[in-house]
Amino acid sequence: MLLAIDVGNTLLHGAIFYENTLKIKFSRSSRQGSSPDELGLFLKQILIENAIEAGQIKDISICSVVPELTQSLNVCCPKYFQVRPFILHHQATIGITIHYRIPAELGTDRIANAIAASKLYPNENLIIIDFGTATTFCVLSSTKVFLGGAIIPGVRTALESLFAKTSKLPLVDVMVPELSVGQSSVENIQSGLFYGCVGAVRELTARLAREAFPNDPRPFIIATGGCSHLFAETEIYDIEIPNLTLMGLEQAYQLNKKT
Repeated sequence: MLLAIDVGNTLLHGAIFYENTLKIKFSRSSRQGSSPDELGLFLKQILIENAIEAGQIKDISICSVVPELTQSLNVCCPKYFQVRPFILHHQATIGITIHYRIPAELGTDRIANAIAASKLYPNENLIIIDFGTATTFCVLSSTKVFLGGAIIPGVRTALESLFAKTSKLPLVDVMVPELSVGQSSVENIQSGLFYGCVGAVRELTARLAREAFPNDPRPFIIATGGCSHLFAETEIYDIEIPNLTLMGLEQAYQLNKKT
């Protein structure tokens, strides 16, 4: 069994793969206890709840954008599972070429997304949108070249910032509004956040496509991330793949494992 862990700025997502198939998913806040022992006990509890012995975990694959948690997991995994984890980085064998001015700056979650997307759609020009703490856009050519992308604040990040920086505006639920013309402060915020994101995504994907693939048909657009489901009816993407990052982590391990 392979344990895949994706550490984001808000949530830690994990999965257990058996024979290349995702069997179990779990998550927790990445802002709560982050010592090696706290993480180890959390992961052991997940295994207990799913009737899995720690010794059945033979491989561990990690991507992380939180250095503190990366270090803790690097200590936790050998201690609790007797496994030295594979930690995805831009110099690993990933099956794609990165055209990025400073490759080390590229988030490894974005690399994992690109790995999985290129395997699922090997002959397509792609734009991958990850609706997380930040909403990231990755442009991947049919020749498996990562061309770059864009980043904007995520929907919930924008909401939290608006609440923190204003005196009277409330903190609201992120949801699909019934109408764009809101009749209350809550409805105004929900409309602005939702349709503002829809408009930003449409503009950015159009610009990215024109610049990256000026002579090609429209690229195939993949959505992932915790907020992607909110936009299912907007036609701003072609398919939603919630487990894309975890799938990419499993594939990255297979590409890099020592035989």
